[in-house]
Amino acid sequence: MISSDTWSRFPTILRRLSETVFMSIAATTIAAVFSLFLGIAGSETTKVNHVLSRFARFIASFSRNIPVVAWSLILLISFGQNSLTGFLALFVGTLGFLTRAFIETIDEANHSAIEALQATGSTYWQIVTKAVIPQSLPQMLSWILFMVDTNIRSATLVGILTGTGIGNTFDMYYKTMNYNAVALVTLTIVIVVILIEMISNRIRRIIL
Repeated sequence: MISSDTWSRFPTILRRLSETVFMSIAATTIAAVFSLFLGIAGSETTKVNHVLSRFARFIASFSRNIPVVAWSLILLISFGQNSLTGFLALFVGTLGFLTRAFIETIDEANHSAIEALQATGSTYWQIVTKAVIPQSLPQMLSWILFMVDTNIRSATLVGILTGTGIGNTFDMYYKTMNYNAVALVTLTIVIVVILIEMISNRIRRIIL
């Protein structure tokens, strides 16, 4: 049974959890912008040259093959325990995953619209913005929502390592053996993750 003293900590838990959620959304959103340009450069459909294409694919492969926890430990050495370290760890991991996902999504775009615009003498960026992006956007948004869900879960563990957000709160209560508070933190995380996943699934069903 959760005591009244534990419930008094609930506003603090919610505040730290909201920090974690917003950090995850910010890291995903900013990574998505960079991933869009890397995806365009890396795709066989829209690549400018082989050098940029290989560079984009290398970034995607290198970033996503190192777990977020490992990135947290690597960045911890350079930046210490702070919110920036947690943000960068989520950003780098998301960048690799979304770049790879965007490359594959663009590669699957229907080439008939692209060929039609090429036949009319459209410029490279006109083809990208008028033919490629409109076809790929729904699937890209779905991948972004997926990464928001994933990053919110990952951010709890990242927070334990970097001393930020709800992960730090969980770690603090656990180390002081305040197991009632630990239970409340865990319950709050589970409820918020389920709610966000329900919202994301609803949005994905609408856009796809």
